[in-house]
Amino acid sequence: MSTAADVPEDHGGPIALGPGRPESSVVGMVLFLFTEAMIFAALVSAFLVLQARAPVWPPPGQPRLPVGVTGASTLLLLFSGFTMLRADAAARAGGAAAVWLRVTAALGVVFLVMQGSEWARLLAFGLTGESGVYAATFYTLVGVHAAHVVAALAVLLVYLRRAGRRGGAVAGADAWSGLRACTMYWVFVVAVWPVLYVLLYQPWKV
Repeated sequence: MSTAADVPEDHGGPIALGPGRPESSVVGMVLFLFTEAMIFAALVSAFLVLQARAPVWPPPGQPRLPVGVTGASTLLLLFSGFTMLRADAAARAGGAAAVWLRVTAALGVVFLVMQGSEWARLLAFGLTGESGVYAATFYTLVGVHAAHVVAALAVLLVYLRRAGRRGGAVAGADAWSGLRACTMYWVFVVAVWPVLYVLLYQPWKV
């Protein structure tokens, strides 16, 4: 029999979930992220195999990847992971999560804009998908990650809209568990990028 302490508040206050009660959205996200991790692992493995078989990597005649600018965008994306965690904590405590969600979304947009501008420059310099295996693997890995950032931003905007209707708070256990799943996805996307940055851009060669 449920008691009052087991019932989560649904008015913007602190959210108290019952002990031992798994949240379906969080469990589903764990399974989804496992699948996503396998996808990235497969792509990275293919990249490493191609790199190992190449006599020289990067191949001669290819434009140098923008290590400095992409390094700056990497720091912005890493900071967005912190702001997303702050949004999750604010929602958990019944506070105004919208501020942190807006900062996170803004950082994600800036990251995509910076990446897009660098892709445009690389394409202008002749690094296209038809340039060979080097360019194809680069655009595949970076493009798949960018698609994940776009998807995470779309979900983030949904929660921003909900929070805007409630004075900046994400109210209710269901809403919070959904935001927790979104946070897990965002942090996953953020964590994957530094690995790709080191593999693809090889900043130690600058």
